[in-house]
Amino acid sequence: MTDDEERRGHLRLIKEGETPDGTPAAERESPRYRPGQFATVFDLRGRVALVVGGGGALGTAIATGLADFGARLAVADLDLDAAKVAARLATRPRNSPVLAVRLDVTRPEQIAKAIAAVEQVTGRIDILVNAAGINDRKPALDYTAAEWQRVIEVNLSGAFYVAQAVGAGMVERGYGRILFLGSVSSLLGHPNHAPYAASKGGGALLVKVLASEWAPHGVTVNAIGPGYTETPLTADHLADPVVRAALEAHVPMGRLGTPDDLVGAAVYLCSDAARFVTGQTLYVDGGRTAD
Repeated sequence: MTDDEERRGHLRLIKEGETPDGTPAAERESPRYRPGQFATVFDLRGRVALVVGGGGALGTAIATGLADFGARLAVADLDLDAAKVAARLATRPRNSPVLAVRLDVTRPEQIAKAIAAVEQVTGRIDILVNAAGINDRKPALDYTAAEWQRVIEVNLSGAFYVAQAVGAGMVERGYGRILFLGSVSSLLGHPNHAPYAASKGGGALLVKVLASEWAPHGVTVNAIGPGYTETPLTADHLADPVVRAALEAHVPMGRLGTPDDLVGAAVYLCSDAARFVTGQTLYVDGGRTAD
């Protein structure tokens, strides 16, 4: 038998009404999947999403992405004017008006009031995006105690305060999607990022703890981990061509990220497409953490 004849021997046309093993289809159970079964797994219509830190470039991009998939939105930020701008950008003709809320993530009592105000209008919060964050780049020996504490308080403690406050209602109702904005700094020891890396590393483990505790109650908790991303907050740092070239050299795709790059991953983790995904950080970094 030639190689060609042997290959043909492994091929077999499936006749109508017959399964691949030759058993008549009538003798097998009905197909498990129906046409169109997965067409709406990313559909967020009927869901209410709160995007904290939504006035920033990354939060705004994610908020508009969630709106495009039908979510009703509330945008919260320390800068109320920035929240209002993001709310306008995320407004869609067929969706309910987007709420803009002032929120300081370092003040638990203010968080509670803001969440109560949102839920009074929307009835509940199904999706939480924790996108508030700051950075302060300098050598580890140069940080003051106040500078260290500020980054940790906003990025780590603030993320916990918000997740705890919103998660209580999600656990009670038996449904929720929580998404943290992480970073490749939760894995990589970038110089001049000591408090930021500590906050993001702690956040990645906080995601796992909350995921473990709340999974039995229908609540998933995940994170997306961007690499260096082009935003107004990184513009000054990236304006140095030497710095930019050094950062790009570490990215297999050869470029830095943009806010738009995060939207698909965010929508996925906030949708029912990711209903069996929890406790994970999805790195959106052009391959930066691949090796």
